Amino acid sequence: MTGTQDYIKDNKERFLDELLDLLKIPSVSADPAYADDVRKTAEFVASKLTTAGADNVKLYETAGYPIVYGDKIIDKSLPTILVYGHYDVQPPDPLELWDSPPFEPVIKKTKLHPDGAIFARGACDDKGQAYMHVKAFEAMMDKGELPCNVKFMIEGEEEVGSDNLGVFCKEHAEMLSCDVVLLSDTSVIANDVPSITVGLRGLSYVEVEVVGPNKDLHSGVYGGAVGNPVNILCEMIASLKDDNNHITIPGFYDDVVTVSQDDRAKMNEAPFSLEQYQEDLKIDSVHGEKGYTVLEQTSIRPTLDVNGMWGGYTGEGAKTVLPSKANAKISMRLVPNQDSDKITELFQKHFESIAPKSVKVTVTPHHGGSPAVTPTDTVEYKAAAMAMKQTYGKEPIPQRSGGSIPIVALFEEVFGVKSVLLGFGLDSDDIHSPNEHYGLFNYYKGIETIPYFYQYYAELKK
Repeated sequence: MTGTQDYIKDNKERFLDELLDLLKIPSVSADPAYADDVRKTAEFVASKLTTAGADNVKLYETAGYPIVYGDKIIDKSLPTILVYGHYDVQPPDPLELWDSPPFEPVIKKTKLHPDGAIFARGACDDKGQAYMHVKAFEAMMDKGELPCNVKFMIEGEEEVGSDNLGVFCKEHAEMLSCDVVLLSDTSVIANDVPSITVGLRGLSYVEVEVVGPNKDLHSGVYGGAVGNPVNILCEMIASLKDDNNHITIPGFYDDVVTVSQDDRAKMNEAPFSLEQYQEDLKIDSVHGEKGYTVLEQTSIRPTLDVNGMWGGYTGEGAKTVLPSKANAKISMRLVPNQDSDKITELFQKHFESIAPKSVKVTVTPHHGGSPAVTPTDTVEYKAAAMAMKQTYGKEPIPQRSGGSIPIVALFEEVFGVKSVLLGFGLDSDDIHSPNEHYGLFNYYKGIETIPYFYQYYAELKK
């Protein structure tokens, strides 16, 4: 990979400029107002794949946004890597909390990124990390050092649940057949502590609505006699956890896999400072499930969180109303053996059962996904570990992530292969939040590391 690495060094400035151009396109899949920009982003990615040397590049239409496909089959007897990524991004709201416009990328130095970081929506999740693969592929192709076959599948609906990806994968299973799926939508522990994600939590995401009177009422005339949906929704949500932050939904923990004390001890050997964690977040104390460390609470334990809540008057000044209805969006992160559909059903049944007769409750499921665990004794993991050791100079630590990538379980179901989660971001990169950013060190380190995964994987699969 000497030629490949030299090519990467010689083209760093261009690689960065191209990513900045990609980040300027507001590909917000959740908002139809950005539909043209989402498609424009897909076309940008397809164009760069073609330039990099991919064959059969095409936008495959779905019921939603298109999926970008391209491949390079150099020898059918060699192993095939399927690269997955997504070009859509989260909404940038609240805009007032950004230090610079979310789709006007700027580079600034930070404490954790002394070499500079790109501040823009999608910088880390997932445009920056997906684009690393395009540039690594370009470098290998230019120097004739691609050691195995590669296929690209980059979608535009990950941030809204990847509803159409499953259909696409099943309909094109032969075209997408591979030996391993490689994706970078995860993080490392620190820039000097490489790690590989070997576990992901699943997800159940719902929206709830509590409706009381048929219209907003005068809070003086009716207050005290008519049920207030906002008050009631708050009480219902508060009841979903006890004083130990244990979720109270009957049956919620029935299928949770108990992690051994030995494995828990190994997890907690990862570098972690509670004081620094609290300082970074500007909080005086953590607030999690009793009996578990922060590293455990954010990886091997399920959660229930309100992601948004609204109702009544929220404008400037005062308006004394008793609201007609209240709403909330709630996500539940799941651990191995928990089934998303089952948890959604348990939530709906319980939430409806605790509603007082003064209101009507509707629970609307949005999307979900299964948890996933990747073994560390496979050729795929070993190749990733060797690649990281090559570029970081030290063995990576296997770790479980608190996040969810539902398509990992889908890939195993449809293709019968495991995924390698070779991410390079930091948990502090504010993905899904204002001021999302991605370090230049991380971007370049990913481009440098990916070719070594190809090399070691091809060698180990012989």
